[in-house]
Formats: sequence, C-alpha cells, structure tokens
Amino acid sequence: MAVRAVRGAVQLERDEAGHMDDQVRQLLTAILERNGLTADDLISVWFTATPDLHSDFPAAAARGLGIVDVPLICAQELDIAGALPRVVRILAHIESDLPKSEIAHVYLGAAATLRKDIAQ
Repeated sequence: MAVRAVRGAVQLERDEAGHMDDQVRQLLTAILERNGLTADDLISVWFTATPDLHSDFPAAAARGLGIVDVPLICAQELDIAGALPRVVRILAHIESDLPKSEIAHVYLGAAATLRKDIAQ
C-alpha cells in the first residue's frame, strides 16, 4: 500500500456555517467515493479556506461525517488579488494501491476553474 495525496476544492455561495458544512461534506464524500476510499484509508487531511470565510472550521464537516480518528488541520489561503473567493481546499494524504495517475482529484462547481488540467 502506497501513500498518496488527493486534492479537491469547492467554492461556497456564501459564508454561512451550515452551507460550509454541506459543501465540504459533499467535497470530502466525492473525494472518498471517486477514489474508492473509506475513512480508514485517510492518514491526514489539510483544509484551507480563503480569507473571506469566517463562519466555521472546514474540518468540522469531516468530524460530522464520522471522521474522528484522523488528524485534521485548517489553515488560511494566501490573500491574492483576483483569486477565486469563498473557496475551501482539501489536501488529503491517503493509503491506496492506486497509481498516482489514477488518483481522482475533485473540484466541484466553480472551483473546477482552479485546476482545469485535473478537475473531473
């Protein structure tokens, strides 16, 4: 079993805790499903949020999905002029037999513009 990294992002419509929870749960669930993963395959997960998001910690959504024994951390993205607003990103370290070329990185909604080369 190899250690791999999988990326994802979602743009929120508004900075509201319930909305963030829903969107981050959808993103994390899509990452797990598209890569054939379970919570047991997660090593750690980094969440970042753009500086305009203040309503909640994105990692709270993972805890709400029952991911309770995986190290999670939240950080703030750089405040770059012209960057896509209201974005939560995920970088998950996983154990998987998938080759790097088969890892499905997930960019939902408008966040797909961030990585047109790998968004699905």
